[in-house]
Amino acid sequence: MRLKNKTMAVWLALVGGALGLHRFYLRGLGDWIGWLHPVPTALGLYGIERVRALGQDDQLSWVLIPLLGVSIAAACLTGIVYALADEAKWNRWFNSPEASATAAGRTNWLTIVALVMLLLVGTIAFMGSLAFGIQRYFEYQVEEARKISQ
Repeated sequence: MRLKNKTMAVWLALVGGALGLHRFYLRGLGDWIGWLHPVPTALGLYGIERVRALGQDDQLSWVLIPLLGVSIAAACLTGIVYALADEAKWNRWFNSPEASATAAGRTNWLTIVALVMLLLVGTIAFMGSLAFGIQRYFEYQVEEARKISQ
């Protein structure tokens, strides 16, 4: 059995977490949750394309775009959990019990750099998608109230 490196998993969560790459690295291609990751990512990207094609008044894009942000934020949160796990816990989760003292579960400076990036990207993605969705919702409500009042 090949040992799963914590630093590699954390970087995969940062770079390709929205596509489930960290799940495939840790659990293999048979991981059904890993195959669910690309779905909200693709829907969010479709929402961005709808805004480009139809403008910001497209209501479906208001629902789809936040899915991309939530998908990125969820992957970042998973990477943060991985990065903060101590060596024994990491090896218990993803490596064999006899590998408890191996370097695969150790935290190094590359893990810390990825952790900082995960915090930054995850916060921006989550807050941005939340702000976009709420802003669009209230703008729509104001517009509908204007139509009713006329």
